[in-house]
Amino acid sequence: MVKRNPSSRRPAALRRAYMLMRRRFGHQNWWPAESPFEVCVGAILTQNTSWTNVERAIAQLKTAGVLDPGKLFRLPEKQLARLIRPAGYFNLKARRLRSFLRVLVEEFHGDLDRLFAGSTPVARERLLAINGIGAETADSMLLYAGGHDSFVIDAYTKRVFHRHQWCNADAAYHDLKAVCETALDRPPSAERLDYWQDYHAQLVMVGKHFCRTRKALCDQCPLKPLLPHVNQDGFPACQNTPGEGQGEGGNTRSNTQSAAYPSDSSVTAVRKSAPHPPPPAPHVCRRR
Repeated sequence: MVKRNPSSRRPAALRRAYMLMRRRFGHQNWWPAESPFEVCVGAILTQNTSWTNVERAIAQLKTAGVLDPGKLFRLPEKQLARLIRPAGYFNLKARRLRSFLRVLVEEFHGDLDRLFAGSTPVARERLLAINGIGAETADSMLLYAGGHDSFVIDAYTKRVFHRHQWCNADAAYHDLKAVCETALDRPPSAERLDYWQDYHAQLVMVGKHFCRTRKALCDQCPLKPLLPHVNQDGFPACQNTPGEGQGEGGNTRSNTQSAAYPSDSSVTAVRKSAPHPPPPAPHVCRRR
């Protein structure tokens, strides 16, 4: 039996996927933040937790008046941990935030423009050298705070891609990143940043509301036309047969980072009577 090559028609399928998702969800206007620095803080806090918890932690930082590189770095680690407690793993995340802040404040004088200066590969390696910042966190910072064309891969991306046979189950982060950046490089550079930002946000919407870990809602998913085949019971290949699975069954993570988007429990299950997710948050960080 000849194994199907998942990359055979992948570029065209990925471009069509965006049109289908955009038609369903509209432009997502991500990342929801009031400044590039808030994006960076959120990218660290969202590791292994829902965005709802991150919002609570950031709200506490704002209430305390310390959502500023210098002020946050001057906080004792225990006090910082207490403020970000809603995000979970607060002691670990306090250490990771301080590692990031130490580089930002001591080496770049609190200036994100200087931290993100240079080519994308150079800025990316600079971030990856900081303790606690992995590939997904670094790419989130670059794409949404630094104005760099650096596509973000998360667990939602890998799940959607695998179920549509656009990648193998064991595909590595850097391989999927290369696939997306190659297939989605057509817009002019002036438009590509917004395209990649929104494309990633669209995949998160699909992963949260339709392409779930268990009991995938393939019949309602905007990407249903791109499914490769159905199983022996007549259901799309990605979907459990009736009776299997009772919902999401927990959050799937990619490396050390969760998807950097809201995970509001009120919209985790999408019903046929209301298949469209809620509108995006009003505050959007735009860095050009």
